Amino acid sequence: MKSLLCSLFLTVCAVATIHADIQAPPSSEQGPTRKLGRGVSNLLIAVTDWQKTIATVNEEEGNSAIAYGFLKGGGRFFTRVGTGLFDIATFPFPLNKGKYTPLLHDEIPWIHSGYSEFPPELGWETRWTYVR
Repeated sequence: MKSLLCSLFLTVCAVATIHADIQAPPSSEQGPTRKLGRGVSNLLIAVTDWQKTIATVNEEEGNSAIAYGFLKGGGRFFTRVGTGLFDIATFPFPLNKGKYTPLLHDEIPWIHSGYSEFPPELGWETRWTYVR
């Protein structure tokens, strides 16, 4: 009985000291260095965003919408370049509602910035190819 209580106590102590935080990894915190990195990456990725938008519109709406894809991609290009320059110029200061959060939001709405392996979804339909 004494060994059972001792092992139960040791198990409870071991479990109480384990800190596994899978829903909010340390890289999800927004800070000045992350804001600077986000600004630099926005400047570097802006051209690919333009090309991606043209290809997406062409795939979804056909060849007749290439001009629309070009204009939409141009708008996304200039928006991304502008926010990149803004993030680089103001990276030491929390200007977006007193925080370092990005001005451009992702297309995928993460609720608590957790890992992307199991994103929150509603209903039976899914966009992901894995099986739960």
